[in-house]
Parts: sequence; structure tokens; C-alpha cells
Amino acid sequence: MMGPRQEAQSALFYEFSIEGHVPQDHLLRSVDRFVDLSDIRQHLAPFYSATGRPSVAPELMIRMLLVGYIMGIRSERRLCEEVHLNLAYRWFCRLDLTRPVPDHSTFSKNRHGRFRDSDLLRHLFETVVARCISEGLASGQRLAADASLIQADANRQNSTPQADWDPTAINPEDAPRAVREYLATLDDAAFGAASPVVPKFTSHSDPASQWTGARGGPAYFAYSTNYLIDTDNGVILDVEATRSIRQAEVGSVRTMIDRVSDTFGIKPERLIADTAYGKGEMLDWLVQKRGIAPHIPVIDKSGRKDGTFERADFIYDAEQDVYTCPGGKELKQNRRTFKKPRENKPDEDGMFRYRSSKADCDDCALKSRCCPKDLSRKVTRSVYEPSRDVARAIARTTQYAISCKLRKKVEMLFAHLKRILGLNRLRLRGPCGAHDEFHLAATAQNLRKLAKLLPTSPIARAA
Repeated sequence: MMGPRQEAQSALFYEFSIEGHVPQDHLLRSVDRFVDLSDIRQHLAPFYSATGRPSVAPELMIRMLLVGYIMGIRSERRLCEEVHLNLAYRWFCRLDLTRPVPDHSTFSKNRHGRFRDSDLLRHLFETVVARCISEGLASGQRLAADASLIQADANRQNSTPQADWDPTAINPEDAPRAVREYLATLDDAAFGAASPVVPKFTSHSDPASQWTGARGGPAYFAYSTNYLIDTDNGVILDVEATRSIRQAEVGSVRTMIDRVSDTFGIKPERLIADTAYGKGEMLDWLVQKRGIAPHIPVIDKSGRKDGTFERADFIYDAEQDVYTCPGGKELKQNRRTFKKPRENKPDEDGMFRYRSSKADCDDCALKSRCCPKDLSRKVTRSVYEPSRDVARAIARTTQYAISCKLRKKVEMLFAHLKRILGLNRLRLRGPCGAHDEFHLAATAQNLRKLAKLLPTSPIARAA
């Protein structure tokens, strides 16, 4: 039997509750328990005027931004449409059916104004990290760091080659916001001062972004998002936006370690990272200045391809400050005896040079395997070699093998960032735009982590 035709009929009154139409197992219900915006008004109070028309509630804008990054909605125009239509999004944003959704332009005005002036998104991120620590999800003993490339909102067609780019010719008053931010960060260690090397191309729309071909495919403009995570549960303890070059990425790890120490009192036992962070300066900073065990592969370019003895074949005696070659002869920095002992100083590259005696090499049966083309053998030793030796010793332990597996947790977070949250390309330009997007994305990942590891109990759902 065919049923009656269903026709929509308007009613004068409706009994409707958004609360009852949001599923108990919805992701935003789990996340909502960990979103604490109680101190946002106090944080933003100095950046609002005492007169004028009342503004859109900052709590509403932050909740809408969190919805966008948690659910992978990249466009703010589309976010406003989705919040208008989706009951779960309205419930999370504390909007009933009669309240209008703010216009998308509201986000831009606040982002470029009071949000950045007050560094609100950084404050929000640290609030969520503090909640993760208080819930016991991060001990701060084993940290891991890595960086990932995120494509900038710039293209090759709107760029200038290195030889034609002149920052001094830019008039800041007529330049776009991203260009002004670029000029302001030329002395910043994470951007302009990270390296004296000038990129091959510079973007007109976002000159702070880095032209890179690091992935092996076609080159493009990009920023790097740098994560410092706790390996217990993969909680992101800190995030930093930099240029996509090694010097800036390594420098950001130092910044993040010091920042989590000052903010949360975290004193890590070890730092886990890949070979890009295995340079002598970084290892020495960890071992000598911070007392952190570097579970990092050492960058070592002392290997030889001609089959002759490498530096590793020479034994170093720290007390006598000499090397012993495979033939049993000593290599010293100074072979002359001075009445007044001279202080051994490294060269401009931070290397000490040890030399053998020509007479020893002439009579040595291993000369053809040691220095066949030189009169005597020379060996260099870095000023950071003690710290490099510490890292090499750690690499032979069982704990290091465990650390190599834990390091994958950072890579998993980057995969989640790009595949689930959809952050493959930035929407915002300039260093501040990258800072905002990376912090919101890291906040969303930590909130999803809290919701996953601390689910709502069945009793609470039934209530």
C-alpha cells in the first residue's frame, strides 16, 4: 500500500533541542570537554576599546576556528556555511538556531589585529598543552623533534630570480602585509638571518617563504612547521614556523626546548631526532649546555672512498691529546718543544689539526694504505668532538634502537596534519600567517589526542 504524500507544513511553535540532536559519540563532544576559554577575555581585554559597538564574542570565533581545523575545513567562507547548517558545529560553538553566524571577514580583521597583537593563538595552544600535561599524557622525559614542509600560498610565475631581488628597494608603506612581515623578519634567526644563502627565487606575494626542492620533485615555495613532541603519547609540546632550510629548523629546536622549559618546567632526559640535527654545534648545545642526551645520528664526513684509513681508524688519547695511527705512531698538534707552552687553538672552521712525523711515515709499512700521496698523515678533530663521541656512544645502546622507533611518532603527526586535517598548503601568507596556521593545527591535533586517549565513560554518555 502506498503511503500518504509527505508535505512540509509550517508550524507556529517547535520543541527543539540542539543538545538532543548531537550524537553522544561525536568527535566534538569529546573535544569540548578539554576546551577551556575562560581566561580569553582577560587575555584580550587590553586590546579592546572601552567604547564603540560590541564586538563578536572572541570565544565564538576561537570555537569556530577550532571546528575548522579539527574537522579539516580549510576555507573560512565554507566554515561559516557549515556552522550555519551543521547542528553539531552550532552546539560546539554555543549557537542556538536563532543566532546568526559571524561573517567570514570578522576572522581576518581580528586575526590581523588583536589576535596577533596579543599572541592569542599561542596562548590557546599552551593552555591545551598544559591540560595534556595535567592529564598525565606527557611526562617530558623523552622528546622528539622534526620538521615538515608545507607549501606556501605562492607560485613560481609571480617571483623574481636571486640576482634581480633587492629588499632595500621595497617601500614598506605601499607593500602588502606579507611583504612588510618579510622585511620585519630579515634579522630573525628563524627567517632572514637563518642563513646567508639567498634562495634561487623570491616570491612577490610571500617573500619570506623558501624556494625549495627538498622533496625531490618540482621545486616550490614553502614554510617548515617544526614540532617538539613528547613520545609517551605523541603530544605536541611546542610548534614553530621557520624557513624551509636546515639552519632555521635546527635553531627552532633550541628555541622550543628552552620555551617548554620556561613555560612548563620540562627538563627532558633525551632528545630524539634525525641526522639533520646531528651537527656538532647542536650536539654540543644539548650535551654541554642543557644536559640532554642526544639520540641523534652524528653527521660525519670523515669517511674516505679511496680505501685509505679513516679518522675512525685512529685512536684518540684525551689525556695526552694525541692520536695513534694503525701503525702505532703518534699524531700531535705541535711536534716542536717550546720553552713557553703554546695554547692549541682551532682554525676558523673549529677544527684542531694533528700531524704525524714525516720520518715515521717514511718507514711505515702501512703508508700506501694511509697517505700514499702525502708526505705525512693529517687528522682533524672538531672542537665539538667530545659531544659527538657522546652521541656515538648512545647510538650503540639498546635505548637508541627504541628511540629510532619512537621518532616515527613525529612523522605520524605530520601525516595526520596533511591527510586528515588537510594542511597541505597554507591559506595565509607571511611569517605571521604560517605561525597562526601551524599553532591552530597543532592545537587541533592535541585536542583530538585528548579526546582519543581520554574518552567519555559510558555512564556519562547515558546521563
